[in-house]
Amino acid sequence: MSALICGSLAYDTIMVFPERFKDHILPDKVHILNVAFVVPEMRRQYGGVAGNIAYNLKLLGGEPFPMATVGDDFGPYQRRLDTLGISTRYVRHLEGEFTPQAFITTDVDDNQITAFHPGAMQESHLNKVSDTKGMTLGIVAPDSRQAMLQHSRDFKSLGIPHIFDPGQAMTLFDGEDLKTFIQQADWLVANDYEFQLIQERTGLSQEQVAEQVEALIITRGGDGSSLITRNGEENIEAVTPVSVKDPTGCGDAYRSGLIYGLQNDLGLVTACRIGSVMGALKIAVQGPQNHTPTPDEITNCFKNAFGYDFIS
Repeated sequence: MSALICGSLAYDTIMVFPERFKDHILPDKVHILNVAFVVPEMRRQYGGVAGNIAYNLKLLGGEPFPMATVGDDFGPYQRRLDTLGISTRYVRHLEGEFTPQAFITTDVDDNQITAFHPGAMQESHLNKVSDTKGMTLGIVAPDSRQAMLQHSRDFKSLGIPHIFDPGQAMTLFDGEDLKTFIQQADWLVANDYEFQLIQERTGLSQEQVAEQVEALIITRGGDGSSLITRNGEENIEAVTPVSVKDPTGCGDAYRSGLIYGLQNDLGLVTACRIGSVMGALKIAVQGPQNHTPTPDEITNCFKNAFGYDFIS
């Protein structure tokens, strides 16, 4: 069963400044700010929500098809996806553009200064859900505004069930946009902060949102997640990780578990629990795509946490 993962493919360049930003920024001089930070430690990660979700879904044995727009510098990422066996059939290369990328500088207090260049993502509306074949489920994850509106509308018109995941794209949409997404989606997933913004912008209560979708899933980090349907609410416990190293990409890992469970008719509770397992495995490793659990390790982690097998 194939899942269309609509979102970004991006590079994350992460630099570590071994001091404190505040010691080099004068508050009374910010109007003429001109400062350089020497960053002796730097690493480049493969990321983007479509890439992260696809990576985790592949670990679960799923068949992900990321849909994204990329630039001339996509070569290393292309080779990585080819090695992983993840199809790039619906990844569009735009000549003269850069692949989306974030440049993140972190100081010793974990403060961050980030610059994000959307590059080819600004043209992601050129991709059409109607150009795909054999998709049984989709997700509209953070991307350009036009693309997200278009993909959600197309999933609905084509009768392909889909998840709406606003993520960091929340700032692109007003209340009416969000109401439309909710009406069109089959499932809505957001973290607790994002869902609070949804409520404020739409004026809808949690119950009113849950009445319009098959399920509303609110993730709460280390406090687990909430599965809310028309029949009530169930708490999904977080899985205790072996260590906590980097939360980047944990939400995307959770979404891969949700997709896998939905595609395999495992029930919403089990789907969310698989999401919790994937988030716990990811947080123990630096970077969004560097954890490499085997299928047996995933299933054992699930059974240890919840007492049963999700694969019969």
